[in-house]
Amino acid sequence: MHRRKFLSAIGLTAAVAQFGCAPKVSRTGGGRRRLRSAGIQLYSLRDDARRDLEGTLADIAAIGYKDVELLGSMDNFGMPPARLREVLDRNGLRAPSTHVSGGALDNLQKQLDDAQTLGHQYIVVASLPIEGQRTLDDYRRWADRLNEAGQRARSRGVWIGFHNHANDLAVIDGLVPYDVLVERTDPAAVRHQLDTGNTAMAGRDPRDYLRRYGARYWLFHIKDVPRLGAASDTELGNGFIDFRALLASIENIDEKLLFVEQETYPGVPVDSLRRDYEYITKLEF
Repeated sequence: MHRRKFLSAIGLTAAVAQFGCAPKVSRTGGGRRRLRSAGIQLYSLRDDARRDLEGTLADIAAIGYKDVELLGSMDNFGMPPARLREVLDRNGLRAPSTHVSGGALDNLQKQLDDAQTLGHQYIVVASLPIEGQRTLDDYRRWADRLNEAGQRARSRGVWIGFHNHANDLAVIDGLVPYDVLVERTDPAAVRHQLDTGNTAMAGRDPRDYLRRYGARYWLFHIKDVPRLGAASDTELGNGFIDFRALLASIENIDEKLLFVEQETYPGVPVDSLRRDYEYITKLEF
């Protein structure tokens, strides 16, 4: 093996060991692919977690989820990082990503320290704290902030990410502000998280965004909606999004992080998240 390839292999092995990003895809008998595991965004079980975070994480592991995207934006329900890491480890769970508020970048050092404790590869800004009427300049300023934070985070081996909401895709002065932000952020400092449901809630097909910015997306929220432009979500497979086509269009899917997210439920939340897991891990694409 050439030295460069050898060092690359060492780096990949180290990344897998630290962040748990082992290949998530297996081949079926018919030559198609299938996810061997999936992650979950903890917001999906926020009420359960608020009552009993340890029990909720145990429920998540029992379903089969391996990765959890935590909620730094909700202070992880008051559990200190070291204690939370113990609970995750005990349940065989990894936390390669967390959501934080935009204001958390004001104390980036703490976020990076917590990321080291919890094993985060990504610190994702969940939404932009823009008050009043939004402007394109707001998104330009936030792109610059993300770039600056991302450059600092890379020195610690962590990525800054950005997660879209439906309102980020509402046209301002003839332009989509989300597009302005994505194109202004530096791919060497910032990676993006495509929320399939939020994109569809904005009346846009998430596959169109994959075609446009596929190389920028390293994380995904796998969320379904009853119809294009709907104001709420539904269980995976019951709605508008063609997940077979969507998963097939994600480049280098083994390297990406996919988190199931459902915010509204027809019954018991954990039952919906169990059905979501079964659907997405049995789907051939």
